[in-house]
Amino acid sequence: MKDNRGDKLAISSDAYFFEKDKSQSILVLGIGNYLMGDEGVGVQLIQEMNSLDLPPYMDILDGGTGGFLLLSCIEAYGHIIFVDATMDGKGQGTVSLIKPRFASDFPSTLSVHDVGLKDMVEALYLLDKKPTIHLFTISIDEMKPMTLDLSYEVAKAIPETIDLIMELADEINTKNHNLV
Repeated sequence: MKDNRGDKLAISSDAYFFEKDKSQSILVLGIGNYLMGDEGVGVQLIQEMNSLDLPPYMDILDGGTGGFLLLSCIEAYGHIIFVDATMDGKGQGTVSLIKPRFASDFPSTLSVHDVGLKDMVEALYLLDKKPTIHLFTISIDEMKPMTLDLSYEVAKAIPETIDLIMELADEINTKNHNLV
């Protein structure tokens, strides 16, 4: 969303997500605690994407630590791409993509807010909303309280993950248009 000078505006209301049909749009949702170092990589990735010229079919949202407060925003979308940190034992900065269909398909090693994210996905299904969900995880080794700094390896994974998100979003958008 831009103002009359072309500057980007922050989304400040849930109403934005219901102004028009978003069922063919893609929401990229970064999850994480910005104040916990590498654990906040999903949020920092969204901040980086905010400086890009994104396609009109893509919206981005800083989801913070997740939870049911996001439900009213994401239920309008047909496709959601989550980005979150995980402590999965893989090399720090490793980017992985999964396509979970149920909350039980989410990795058990998501960072501290994983219960909220899993519960939110289950709530979508209970509300009979079945968006297509993709989850990019970025492997981290530890959480460091009260720091905004990312480790070198995790910071380096952000541009790679953004490229992967843009490729995936383009594929989804192409499929959406071929179905119409």
